[in-house]
Amino acid sequence: MPVSASRTAQPPRPIRPLPDQLISQIAAGEVVERPASVVKELLENALDAGASQLGVRLEEGGVRRIVITDNGCGIPAGELPVALMRHATSKIASLDELEAVLTLGFRGEALASIASVSQLSLTSRTAADPHATQVSADTGTLQPASGGVGTTVDVQHLYFNTPARRKFLKSEQTELGHCLEMVRRAALARPDVAISVHHNGKPLEHWNAGDVATRTAQVLGSDFARARLPLDEAADTLHLYGFAGLPTASRGRPDQQYFFVNGRFVRDKLLTHAVRSAYQDVLHGDRFPSYVLCLDLPPEMVDVNVHPSKIEVRFRESRAVHQFVYHAVQRCLARQAGENGDSLHTDAEARAAAAMPVMGNGGYAPSPRPGQGAGGQWINYSAARQTELGIAQPRQAYLGMVREATSPAMSRPYMPSSQPPAWLADAQAARAEDPPGLLDRLPAGAAIANGNAGQDHQTDEHPLGYAIAQLHGIYVLAQNARGLVLVDMHAAHERILYEQIKAGLDARDLAVQPLLIPVTLPASPVEVGATEEHQETLTLLGFDIAPVSPTTLAVRAVPALLQQADAEALARDVLRDLHAYGGSRVLAERRNELLATLACHSAVRANRKLTLEEMNALLRQMEQTERADQCNHGRPTWVQLSVAELDRLFLRGQ
Repeated sequence: MPVSASRTAQPPRPIRPLPDQLISQIAAGEVVERPASVVKELLENALDAGASQLGVRLEEGGVRRIVITDNGCGIPAGELPVALMRHATSKIASLDELEAVLTLGFRGEALASIASVSQLSLTSRTAADPHATQVSADTGTLQPASGGVGTTVDVQHLYFNTPARRKFLKSEQTELGHCLEMVRRAALARPDVAISVHHNGKPLEHWNAGDVATRTAQVLGSDFARARLPLDEAADTLHLYGFAGLPTASRGRPDQQYFFVNGRFVRDKLLTHAVRSAYQDVLHGDRFPSYVLCLDLPPEMVDVNVHPSKIEVRFRESRAVHQFVYHAVQRCLARQAGENGDSLHTDAEARAAAAMPVMGNGGYAPSPRPGQGAGGQWINYSAARQTELGIAQPRQAYLGMVREATSPAMSRPYMPSSQPPAWLADAQAARAEDPPGLLDRLPAGAAIANGNAGQDHQTDEHPLGYAIAQLHGIYVLAQNARGLVLVDMHAAHERILYEQIKAGLDARDLAVQPLLIPVTLPASPVEVGATEEHQETLTLLGFDIAPVSPTTLAVRAVPALLQQADAEALARDVLRDLHAYGGSRVLAERRNELLATLACHSAVRANRKLTLEEMNALLRQMEQTERADQCNHGRPTWVQLSVAELDRLFLRGQ
């Protein structure tokens, strides 16, 4: 008998109320998704109680035990049993208070939901009580206990009575990583609160109370601290403050994006779109900005009662909020662009450049910019494009890239690898065989810049032409039949590697390079968890990474195409991508992003001095590589300047 038929054959059951325990367990399905959900709810209760110190103790990633202690106002002994009841709260008492709620919690269901799927005890003391009192959720009985003013919630054996839910939990390190993310959110929202975290009896984090700048540096790291822009703007009843990351410090995934509304961490599409729109002219491809932004507004202007998790909000004047956030962030970035010579042009600057007087020769009249002499520069902005493959990019992008790459503050010496890329190795081998005849060995018809030598006999056989020089250790200059070709050597090599890795993965023939000496690296709980959880995907990608201790990973093999990369940095980025995208989905849905991360690590870096043979080898590889006209982040890898455009720059024929 078909399953559907057997179901319809059952006699209908009478309608009856659900048992209280089952009601709480159903509610727990919305509130308590994993240990991190428990940590979030208990931290919010502690902050609502006015705590200035928080202690978080976890065991086995929070699955075995979660203990959160605060020094807040505490709960009177007589109210402890009521605190464990469903829909019992001290935070609201009417609809008017719900519509103007400023506390993080207000639904009155967290403790009851957690207690329904765990063994929970609550210990609390107010300043007026002579001693602390403890209540067990199982029995509801009160008993005296030791403890100072404040509250301690002890949650043990999560999902012990719902084994089906427990099976959906991930590894200990993965669950710990999610718990730590909840603590980080609370730490960023309340820098005035001291927070400490222990796992399995060992200290993991400790943040003293301080200001916003110090706390964001502690939580997000020194890289963010060095590349952040302070923001503080107000308009009417709206106030936006915090830090926006520099465009040059963008990331491959949105893992450092924190937005708080009235102190509550939210994931809101309207706010995310507003910030993303403000960055759209200074970020390329799939890059994401980092930021910690706080929006304060009257509570009646925002509805926080959208979802039991309280992570979603709804604004009563959504368009006004969107425009305020968008313009505030945009102005912050524009101010930085005006103050820092190595940043990208703003829209206003681009429009000003486009509006410069056009001379009869088609070039722009010189205009001095800050930091330049009165003579300015002659720049034919319209020439910054590819003429063959149709990739057009904003001209300010090129100028920003040039300034960033050539700025002394941003330049880093390239440490040459003992294992050069294949195309470099081939060129070096050819040079070793016959070093004296360099110019003679170039293909017939190549135009060589050698004094007054060089004849233009280019053909379409090699559309990118032949190399004549390298500029600032960043760009390759080549001559073809149409004029001058400028190639971003890092971006071009990045695309070549990307396509090679992708082809090897598709053919299940990705060569692996064992490391003579394994590279060991200190690892966070998230990285260890990702390694254990995604071993199959790592093997498929050509990696051999395994834990050698609870806090250490060993890299024993990498893909052969990436053997010259920094193994530690490569491993960290791959594990971060696997954790962010999910191992079961990454090769199906986010493969491009992952492979782009791999390719970027091994692409030849700026300031690597190349010979003419090496430059020509790169050009030939580009011509043989699919989609070599743009890098993995959507930027062009080369531009064409025709002879006619060069003539106009120098007023030839005018």
